[in-house]
Amino acid sequence: MSRFMLAYIDRPSPVHAVSGAVKLVVFILWSVLAMAGYDTRVMAVLVVMGLSLFAVSGTKLREVSFIFKMLVVFMALNLIAIYIFAPEQGVEIYGTKHLILKGIGRYSLTWEQLFYEFNIFLKYCTIVPIAILLIVTTHPSEFASSLNRIGVNYSIAYAVSLALRYIPDVQRDYQNISQAQQARGIELSRKVSWVKRLRGSARILLPLVLSSLERIDAVSHAMELRSFGKYKKRTWYSSRPFSRMDAAVLAVSLVLFGFGMWFTFRDGSRFFNPFI
Repeated sequence: MSRFMLAYIDRPSPVHAVSGAVKLVVFILWSVLAMAGYDTRVMAVLVVMGLSLFAVSGTKLREVSFIFKMLVVFMALNLIAIYIFAPEQGVEIYGTKHLILKGIGRYSLTWEQLFYEFNIFLKYCTIVPIAILLIVTTHPSEFASSLNRIGVNYSIAYAVSLALRYIPDVQRDYQNISQAQQARGIELSRKVSWVKRLRGSARILLPLVLSSLERIDAVSHAMELRSFGKYKKRTWYSSRPFSRMDAAVLAVSLVLFGFGMWFTFRDGSRFFNPFI
């Protein structure tokens, strides 16, 4: 598989063995815990656990390196934007002001602002590995059947399955269109400036959107011809029964989620303040 692809990778690992529905519930609990508070200690533990699960799954970093690089760029832009539009947000949150570097007007560098933005960075580091892990370790069909088993309408479950299947198709189309554009003389390599590369990449969007709409139209017609959605229930080829491992993972996740929420809000605030 290309290193640019974000899709299911079949490997014999404990993470792959867990039901897709259980992994989705764990991801939701994980995300709520990470986003609800700003306790650095809780998020640091989640980062370590997430990276450990990533290693246990057998997923190699080079297989998702492109996605990580894109997310690092996005995180950097987001952190810069936070400082530009709210340079004293950390001072307002923590109630103190320890200067590192005196600036112009309100644009001074403080330890409080750095700590606040570090927590934002930790939130990304907490959620991103688990989100990628959910995609690369869960077969789309098995994931849809698991959702239907826990009560989600099979039309919605099937839509989720199609979305997961569609991610690598869009990435593959982007690469094919990019190579076709370069064959016509549009340079997209590092030989030209990033501005020209950005303009060249923008020219890929229109054919990518048109090819995506064409594929969506073909799939929708095929489903309609097969009377998809006519009946209230359906069977699944990739259905997987809940196992003891699924029950154990779900129970442990609920306990850790409850403890994490209690630890975050035990003093009445969702912010961990080391400046007091």
